[in-house]
Amino acid sequence: MAEIFIIGICVILLLSYVFDITSKFTKVPSVIFLLVLGWFLNQVGGLFNIIIPNLNVILPILGTIGLILIVLEGSLELELNRSTKTVIKKSALIALVPVVIIAVGFSIFLSVEWGIPFKQALINIIPFCIISSSIAIPSAINLTHDKRQFVTYESSLSDIIGVIFFNFATFGTAITFAGVFHFSLQFLLMLLISVVASLVLAFLLAKIDHHIKYGPIIILNILIYQISKIYHLPALIFILFFGLVLGNVDELKNVKWMRNFRFTKLTREVRHFKDVVIEATFIVRTLFFIVFGFVLKTEDIINQDSLVWSLSIVVAIYVLRAVFLKIGKMDMQPLFYIAPRGLITVLLFLSIAPEDRFPYLNESVVIQVILLTTFVMMLGLLFEKRAKKEQLSAHSFEEDEHGAD
Repeated sequence: MAEIFIIGICVILLLSYVFDITSKFTKVPSVIFLLVLGWFLNQVGGLFNIIIPNLNVILPILGTIGLILIVLEGSLELELNRSTKTVIKKSALIALVPVVIIAVGFSIFLSVEWGIPFKQALINIIPFCIISSSIAIPSAINLTHDKRQFVTYESSLSDIIGVIFFNFATFGTAITFAGVFHFSLQFLLMLLISVVASLVLAFLLAKIDHHIKYGPIIILNILIYQISKIYHLPALIFILFFGLVLGNVDELKNVKWMRNFRFTKLTREVRHFKDVVIEATFIVRTLFFIVFGFVLKTEDIINQDSLVWSLSIVVAIYVLRAVFLKIGKMDMQPLFYIAPRGLITVLLFLSIAPEDRFPYLNESVVIQVILLTTFVMMLGLLFEKRAKKEQLSAHSFEEDEHGAD
């Protein structure tokens, strides 16, 4: 039995790799294939009466590790310098404001229409407001450098802002000025811890000569994150700060007290560390979506009662996206379509306490919103590919005519 299980995991990971490679040609996000594959394996297991343990238990574990690695990978990609100043401002605006508007707007509606506390409504709606960088970034691989950079910044910042916003919403028993002040103090404390811990870990990365070094650094990141969560600190700040420090290590050369530090080795180690993080993220993301697809219920996917809620959320997402892309003077095609929901939406939804759950925003709404936004993104990228082909054909035709003249 163990041999079959190991073979199965290896085949799934290799298939996921194939999905990743072919997605830039098919324009179908690999997450769709993974969810379908997980669901299909569940159906096959049911047909042959194969007994499989409850996988819902490991879903939050994979999700938490996946969240840490995704944010770390995203923050390692964020360059903080004068050349990226404009794109950071635009991506931060488009990542932050729609999250707040959708969350607050729907929460007010739920409070007024359904009579639930505003805080409870906020907790339930925030998971649907966050763009999935684990889906968006790989899907933008064929876009121009500027568009790909915008997608990377926007989706990474959306992950970080959304999780911090969710932590704030779940903090305390009610949203009060005292609660905001207390959360702000915790935020500053976590920022201080992040500065010290990030510099120490960066120093260790440069100084450790043992052949095993990247694994322990990742494990320390997970350990610090989990300990911070126990004390209800905004733990994701540390992951973000650590990634930013390593990703912008060349900028540290301008700091006076670090000018004597040897950056050549650290720069090389950061490059290798980034590769390891990308590989680890791929494996964890694959396992998460396979397991999530496996535990999906067919009735949740086709649940018509929840479709009204799902469509309402999706429409709000794209209306606000169009507005803020226009305000930011960004090219609508194909950026308008790239707003998928994914791993973090699922993870935050699963972390909602049972007593805080709003029954109409259930598992069906989660999977429908993920599938709908991913499907819209897939169509947008397909249209982008077709438009490029038509543009190239028209250009070639004009050149031929010019040559004939």
